[in-house]
Amino acid sequence: MNDSAFVIPAPPQASLPVVGEGKSFPVRRIWCVGRNYVEHIREMGNDERDPPFFFAKHADMLEHDGATIPYPPLTKDLHHEVELIVAMKSGGLNIPTDKALDHVYGYAVGIDLTRRDLQLAARKKERPWEIGKSFDHSAPCSALQPAAKIGHPSKGKIWLSVNGTERQKGDLSELIWSVPEIIWKLSQQVEIGAGDIIMTGTPAGVAALQPGDRIECGVDGVGTLKVSIGEPA
Repeated sequence: MNDSAFVIPAPPQASLPVVGEGKSFPVRRIWCVGRNYVEHIREMGNDERDPPFFFAKHADMLEHDGATIPYPPLTKDLHHEVELIVAMKSGGLNIPTDKALDHVYGYAVGIDLTRRDLQLAARKKERPWEIGKSFDHSAPCSALQPAAKIGHPSKGKIWLSVNGTERQKGDLSELIWSVPEIIWKLSQQVEIGAGDIIMTGTPAGVAALQPGDRIECGVDGVGTLKVSIGEPA
């Protein structure tokens, strides 16, 4: 449908580049898993027996590799959280774990940028997390690697460094809920669709960022992502 069908110009389609392809992957929704590595649960002071849960970011909050991300408003405690990204080529409701990977297009590396002070204040008041998690430029993501090329990674180092110093390190084998289990659980809550991406949780080592910081992160066998934090907009 062209712009003449709308009363204002239609927003651009959010997308991610695909390694080795001339086409991009269109992003519909961004789902994020909370509390999926034991050490991160412990460092945040949460009960590791609680199951992971889901929250969302908007697709237009994506940022690509190499971006300079303005330090966001309202916060004095911006944190990094490196995550494995799962990109869905199809979906549905109540997807069983043994069929879940059939719906996966590929994988990438992402950062769930978090206004930690606002997140914790919202949690204390039992309010939704959006103010701490869902804000402009809060979802940097690398190019996608098709599963047809790399398979479905279930182990391998996940890491993040700031200005050359490693801060986060874990292994995909440490995920409390595996990728198939995440898809199964999320599909009980909503109908997963083609173009959805899922951020699968972060290992321990989350910490504050400042303007001028250079972030590099990666997942073995999947790729790397580099972004910088700029001055406030």
